[in-house]
Amino acid sequence: MVEQSKDSEMQSLDDNSKTATPVLAPADRKAQSPPSTEKDSYEVDWEDADPLCPRNYSTLKKWRIVLVICFVSLCMTCASSIYTATYQQMEAELGNSRIVSILGLSLFVLGISFGPMVLGPLSEFYGRRPIYVISWTIYVIFIAPQAVAKKIGVILVFRFLDGFAGSAFLAVAGGTIHDLFDRAQLQHPISVFSVSPFIGPSLGPLIGGLICSYLDWRWTYYVLIIWSFVLWLAIIFLVPETFHPVLLRNKARKLRKESNNEWFAPIERAHRSVAHAMWQSLLRPFQLLILEPMCFCLCIFAALLHGILYLFFDAFPLVFVNNHGFNLWQVGLSFLGIGLGMILAVFMNPVWNNARNRLVHKKEREMGIQGASEPEFRLPAAMVGSLIVPVGMFMFGWTTFPWVHWIAPIIGSTIFGFGALLLFTSIFGFLVDAYPTYAASAMAANGFIRCIFAAVFPLFGEHMFEGLGYQWASSLLAFLTVAMIPFPFLFFRYGKLIRGKSRFAKQ
Repeated sequence: MVEQSKDSEMQSLDDNSKTATPVLAPADRKAQSPPSTEKDSYEVDWEDADPLCPRNYSTLKKWRIVLVICFVSLCMTCASSIYTATYQQMEAELGNSRIVSILGLSLFVLGISFGPMVLGPLSEFYGRRPIYVISWTIYVIFIAPQAVAKKIGVILVFRFLDGFAGSAFLAVAGGTIHDLFDRAQLQHPISVFSVSPFIGPSLGPLIGGLICSYLDWRWTYYVLIIWSFVLWLAIIFLVPETFHPVLLRNKARKLRKESNNEWFAPIERAHRSVAHAMWQSLLRPFQLLILEPMCFCLCIFAALLHGILYLFFDAFPLVFVNNHGFNLWQVGLSFLGIGLGMILAVFMNPVWNNARNRLVHKKEREMGIQGASEPEFRLPAAMVGSLIVPVGMFMFGWTTFPWVHWIAPIIGSTIFGFGALLLFTSIFGFLVDAYPTYAASAMAANGFIRCIFAAVFPLFGEHMFEGLGYQWASSLLAFLTVAMIPFPFLFFRYGKLIRGKSRFAKQ
């Protein structure tokens, strides 16, 4: 989903200021600040073992914050697909067509695509916590009109607004994790967070199917309200402000009040407006997509996978109801194969970490520089994933015959989920490493394109599967993934050369 997972790395507090302190690592400010002068003697910075610094929180507190964020992201993305279980009952009561019902799914994901471009920059001025609290409050409130709606139009409008509001956790959460952990500690929390927005869509049809099998379809919204309100309480009581520049600003204000000296935080001296940040947030992702071939190709690959994931919400009911007689909650169970594949992929992280470390050590020996690394060292997982995804798609497609046991296409979807998550996490890591100054924009570009594909694919998925047949419709998608296989391999081999000609990428 859209996740500006490194908006704290977006660039400096002021794009054009030579003296502004980069947002990336307030804890490392001394290494990046200009030489100290008498004028700067009252600049506030973190002290050693400063208890106010999020990176000095206890491990338990850090992981508590991460897990709350992960559960909120899972809830929000689950809401995107839980809606698909309501189609039949909703259409019978409200009298709308199936394509209009599917539009509700697309509009929710479309809201997710636009939200981060607005909410991400706001977090750089007002902090993470206000964005979390306000956006999630709006999210919970906007579920209520959907629960009592008498017209499909009300549901469609508030689905879009809910997706927009809920996307704050995909836009800002990655930045929170970077606030809490040093680079050397990031791998595990980032891996846990990365999987949560993709597990959510797999759980939605199961939860919705169970609800709609035994209760009225409106209970899906009542359950979401209860679930979201519990998470709202968790945000209020368990998620503090973590954005370093805002915390330093608060510290400076307290020192000024106590001492009457002119203490200041770098963010208070940065000449950067909200409007300017918003404009950059809207403009730069498209600059990267248009001007950066590596960013464009990898974003399209990720978008294709995300589109297929959401197209399955059309395909699975056709395959498992028509071929195997599944009821609503059994169709929901069939989506767990994708989720299982993604969870298995998370447990492969140590393998890819070891592979990257071997490449880093080899580079260190060649260059004689400690910590020498390249963004391309993130791509081996994508190389393997690109080979696995078509296998899963072909297996799913050519086992969708009534006489083939239902477990076979589910195994195919599990293989697809496994390969897809390898690609997602590898591509995310590469984009952040290849475009460190513009990491937030690179991730925004990726998230925007992914959500556009996820919004569009369900609109034609049912017609495609019925028109081409289950086997050839799946094969068409599989052939598209086959066409994307060369890109991770090409960028692993020639990425450094391509970056050397880029105005945005790390040289």
